[in-house]
This record gives sequence, structure tokens and C-alpha cells, in this order.
Amino acid sequence: MIRQTNPSGSASEQDTSKMAREPKKMEKVDRLAARQVTFSKRRRGLIKKAEELSILCDADVSLIIFSATGKLYDFSSSRQIKGEYLEGLNMEELGQLRKKLEAGLSLVIKTEEERALNEIDKLQRKEARLIKENKRLKQEIKMMILCRGKSVTVNSDGNNGVLEEAEGVLLESVNNISISNNGVPPVDG
Repeated sequence: MIRQTNPSGSASEQDTSKMAREPKKMEKVDRLAARQVTFSKRRRGLIKKAEELSILCDADVSLIIFSATGKLYDFSSSRQIKGEYLEGLNMEELGQLRKKLEAGLSLVIKTEEERALNEIDKLQRKEARLIKENKRLKQEIKMMILCRGKSVTVNSDGNNGVLEEAEGVLLESVNNISISNNGVPPVDG
């Protein structure tokens, strides 16, 4: 039990077994400014932990962080990993250092390639969606021009209708559109 004094000055007792913090659900921070602050604080904390791990366990630690904007942040416990103070190393040690650096670089390249391919895929899907929307809008404009003075209703039931000829002009097949000659604009329901 812990005895605490409240702001009002009275003492209270709390059971310490119930004071454990529940883990926060991990999800993307929605607001950009808050996300940038969170990134900055957590990046500094991660670098501090990497430095502590290096000191406490006498481990070579390298850390590479890319921000959402692509900015690179790095930490290395060994200045040799950064390419400094190499003159004291023999050929075997230089070879081991090269292998470590090549392995790290290959992971960076692989991650970069995966992100680039994902971005290309995302852009291709967006392009296809925009092409489809462009075709739909062109068809809609064509119908508006051909049906001046007539009421055009777009049906939401998914039935296909075929318009054959209006005012002497042959029309293409159009999905979910009907035309009336009453001059009253349609009401969406």
C-alpha cells in the first residue's frame, strides 16, 4: 500500500497492485504536427537506447532511421562503422567490417526497392481509377450535350439501358441512364 497526499491535503491509500499502466494501443498518429513531434521524440529515445545498449553490452550498434519525408538519421557506436579510424585494423578486420556494411546496405537497398515498387503499384491503381473516372465523365458530358432540353435520370439499380437515336444522332450504349422528354429535371431519391 502507498500512502499519498491529495491536493486538498487529505491522505489516501492506494493498492499498488492496481497501479500498473495498461499498454497504449499502437496506431498511426492522425494529425501531422503531432506525428512529427512523436517521431522526433521517439527517434531521440531510440538513439539513446541504442547508445545505452552499446555501452552496457559492449556491442557494435548501428541504427538507420528514415523519416516519412525520406530524411536519414543514423547512429553508430563504432566510428569504424562510419568509416573513421580504420588505420588500426588489419586485413581480416577490414574484411569483416566490409561484410557488415554490405549486409546493412543490401537491407537498405531491398527496403528502398520494395517501397518504390509499392509506390509504383499504388500509382498504377490510381491511374486506372482516374482513367475509368475520366471515361465516365466524358460519357456524362456527351449525354448532357445530346440531351439538351430533356431530363436525364441516372438510375442506381445497375440495369443497363441502350439509347439508339436522339435528334438524328446515334448514341452509344450507356449504363444506368434514362431520358424523358417532359423537360422536368429528375429528383434524386
